[in-house]
Amino acid sequence: MKVAVLLAEGFETIEALTTVDILRRAGIECHTFATKNQKVTTSHHITLKADKVFNEEIKDYDVVVLPGGMPGAVNLRDDERVINLLKEFNSKNKIIAAICAGPISLGKAGISEGKNVTCYPGFEEQLGNCNYQKELVVIDRNIITGRGPAAAIPFAFEILKQIAPEKVDEIKKAMLF
Repeated sequence: MKVAVLLAEGFETIEALTTVDILRRAGIECHTFATKNQKVTTSHHITLKADKVFNEEIKDYDVVVLPGGMPGAVNLRDDERVINLLKEFNSKNKIIAAICAGPISLGKAGISEGKNVTCYPGFEEQLGNCNYQKELVVIDRNIITGRGPAAAIPFAFEILKQIAPEKVDEIKKAMLF
């Protein structure tokens, strides 16, 4: 299983990097893909180097993760390559995970329609006709959504549970979670 975490300028640090950290602890192949330049700056002014820049290779991944953060979530939503990728992943029933404001891309792609989803309060009107939940993490078939920064660890563990359930307890124990 391969996981791609999308990084657009202004992404939420904890939501992206917590997911990468937990998945890598579990031995999952997880790469960060910057949407523009390999160097990308978070919403809290931390500049880092992504593993890769968005390219066709991403279509071979099994899971795509969209962190929130401003303007990162808007930058993802407004990138047609991201929207097309989400539609393709959804049509193949691949896992799509989005947290905080990240689910607004699901709304634009039309894949949150009729689904149980969550997001950061105030963005729910951008999710389309969905069943909005006020839970930390919500799973509906191949869609995993998280509410905000406080959900970063449970969100990452839910992704891990979907792809390598045998690793969850081991990593939780090692992290004292």
